[in-house]
Amino acid sequence: MTGRTKHLNKKTGVTYVYESTSYWDKEKKQARNKQICIGKLDPVSGEFIPSKRFSSNVKPVTLNIPETKPEVPTALPTETTKPPEPVTATAQIVGPSMVLDSITETLDLEKVLKSCFPETFKQIMVMAYYLVVNGGPLSHCSTWCKSHAPQMAASLTSQRISEILRAITTDKQQAFLKQWMNKVLEDDFLCYDISSISSYSELNEYIKYGYNRDKEKLPQLNLAILFGQKGGLPAYYNRLPGNVTDVTTVHNLLKTFKALGIKALNFVMDRGFYSKRNVDELLAAKDKFLVGVPMNNKWLQRVVDEVHETIQGPEGYRKLEGEVLYVHTRLYPWGEKRHRCYLHVYFNAKTKAEALDDFNEDLLTYKEELESGNLNPKHKEAYEAFFSTKTTPIRGTKVTYNMEAIRGHIKQYTGFYALLTNSIKDPVKALQIYRDKDIVEKSFDDLKNQLDMKRLRVHSSNTADGRLFVQFIALICMSALRREMRKSELIAKYAIRELLNEMGTLTQIKYSGKYGHILTELTKPQREILKLLNIALPDDGIATILPGN
Repeated sequence: MTGRTKHLNKKTGVTYVYESTSYWDKEKKQARNKQICIGKLDPVSGEFIPSKRFSSNVKPVTLNIPETKPEVPTALPTETTKPPEPVTATAQIVGPSMVLDSITETLDLEKVLKSCFPETFKQIMVMAYYLVVNGGPLSHCSTWCKSHAPQMAASLTSQRISEILRAITTDKQQAFLKQWMNKVLEDDFLCYDISSISSYSELNEYIKYGYNRDKEKLPQLNLAILFGQKGGLPAYYNRLPGNVTDVTTVHNLLKTFKALGIKALNFVMDRGFYSKRNVDELLAAKDKFLVGVPMNNKWLQRVVDEVHETIQGPEGYRKLEGEVLYVHTRLYPWGEKRHRCYLHVYFNAKTKAEALDDFNEDLLTYKEELESGNLNPKHKEAYEAFFSTKTTPIRGTKVTYNMEAIRGHIKQYTGFYALLTNSIKDPVKALQIYRDKDIVEKSFDDLKNQLDMKRLRVHSSNTADGRLFVQFIALICMSALRREMRKSELIAKYAIRELLNEMGTLTQIKYSGKYGHILTELTKPQREILKLLNIALPDDGIATILPGN
């Protein structure tokens, strides 16, 4: 689109005429505007006088421009007077980054990153923003940057991204995690869990076959995450070989925190992490903990045997969010040193039928594992308690159920579950905290489905480590935004991506030279989002010209 405009130079009194052309920049994928001075107006007659370079093919004409009274020039223009430089304009989407910048500034996230990655912290933040707003392979980040703030496409080519990922060393990762944990954790309950991330790579030594939680027949690595329950933020992560079992990871986790100088913590862990050794080490480290105890432990079964007939009395009656429970709590001295612990035993009559179904389904799984020879170490006690196996050269391995043991288990233990803790005496509070650990399960869902970690596309271990670190930064951003959306009740109206997409039409148009930039007018939903997130509205939502740099 082409048109003509005029501009009065107040110093010289000369009115210049420009030809403006709007076009689409295919490389930068932005609307651009180009202005060229083609002449000036006669101060008396108003006749258009073309410049020298146009005089050969442009005839003098009178422009149809509204007349204005020319100011009397203080000095006559000379032939050496230069017209103003052409003004160009670029458009950039700023709405999503406006939201994320406000959220992460309150966490000092960029400040902590800068202290550990002084040369690349900006690029790491931009890659994390890309994953939160858009998702997808990091190789597409450069294209996304061309139209979104902060605009760093030139410094985020595919080759440069690979270099940055490889430069995120273990030392730098641990330095960041130490600072981050000390910053965000204060008397919080840490939910600890592990998830599987599948990969086709054959070059990463951490990619192994193991128990795949997504039921995929692919090699994998395991990702362990600690999530602050009160703060709602991820605090720590670690990648583990794919064939490592959950219960064996706690030992190395505690050793890592000791090496980093992290103070005593408060862990919440599900039954998969229970073992006598883990409880011993948690107590030795003076950490607080709340852990589920599997019902196949003989010592727990003896406790249930003692209370089986009496637990459903009025003294044990409790309600938790409308759910009727029967509870029994006792002081349980642990180990030779008789450490003070509490054992909370729960029984829910309504869930007994569901538990029976689950138990029978587990038995079928255990039988299949025994028959195939693909044994799971976590199921060893169940194999011994509920099955008999006989192997012959002709018929192979034959597995039969131990029905007496199964009937005894169903009659005595179905519908019961238990928690062991050294810090929470109230059984209802303990159960509430334990159930709230699903926040870490939500974080794994975010990683896999929102932040493009369903498959690990990188191959070398160094690049994979860097990619996991960027994912962790993105998870912090997403979790912090979700926390603020819950506080403002925006979570009832938007999912995180929906909110960022709503902000995606807020655009900043930048002009060259001294003309500054302009924000497009805010929509009503955008104005509401910024207000509820306590983000300052630009001039009450009206398109605002801001001074240039």
